[in-house]
Amino acid sequence: MTPNAANAHLGEAQTSRRTELIIPEPAEALAGMLDIDPPASGEKLPALWHWIYLLERPRQRDLGSDGHPTHGIPAPPGPGRLRMFAGGRVSMHSQLRFGEPATRTTRIVRTVEKEGRSGPLTFVTVRSDIEQGGRPAIADEQDIVYRAPGSTLPARPDTAETPTSVPEVGLALDVDSTLLFRFSALTYNAHRIHYDSAYAAREGYPGLVVHGPLQALMMGELIRRSGVPLIRHEFAYRLVAPTFGEQRLTVAPNPEATCVSAQVRDGEGRITATSTLRPLAS
Repeated sequence: MTPNAANAHLGEAQTSRRTELIIPEPAEALAGMLDIDPPASGEKLPALWHWIYLLERPRQRDLGSDGHPTHGIPAPPGPGRLRMFAGGRVSMHSQLRFGEPATRTTRIVRTVEKEGRSGPLTFVTVRSDIEQGGRPAIADEQDIVYRAPGSTLPARPDTAETPTSVPEVGLALDVDSTLLFRFSALTYNAHRIHYDSAYAAREGYPGLVVHGPLQALMMGELIRRSGVPLIRHEFAYRLVAPTFGEQRLTVAPNPEATCVSAQVRDGEGRITATSTLRPLAS
């Protein structure tokens, strides 16, 4: 039985804190979605898999028409503003251990207002610090963009982001509506653009939107499975352009990078996400 989780809010929409036991079942569920074996008994949680733990679980009445919470961290900066995931940075100090509680503290660290070609944009950076056993384990910053209703979508990558040849594939992920629904469930993400085709069309998307964190996770998996440790490193990732619908995503090293790096390409070979891995400052 999953232990009860403590969830306290300190200051309206400024800081949230959640403590829960790190149990193997969510990791088993994610491994099943990825078609790989789950972590063996006694192993620690793989890097970046913390995204399916210590989640906020808002009440149904607190969700907006798009499926996102109407208040909390972050809250929409205005009525009807549409949310997009832009990227982030994860500093891994240690892996989370099964069978022990961990605490996540989340707050907004940066908000920037800009005027885009299609209207106002609000950039919000949310930071979550995860501790276990009284020691820092993970520092996770996520960059979120809010755009105005009716604004146009970000442009597809230019020709510099559309290579003439696709490098050797390191990992492949076949994306369909079932997989997108399962990842939404695992991350407790009710944003309708990922599972409701009619709603996605209302927001101007040509199909279901592939989650940004799913692409980031796959880039981390390529690095992890190649034997390169993510611990004591910063994993930084950027969503270059949204990608939609059923397709095969490919993940491969970036041949032009001067550090450990990975990139995601959509079914047409266009780069949709990039990442770099660099050692943490001692």
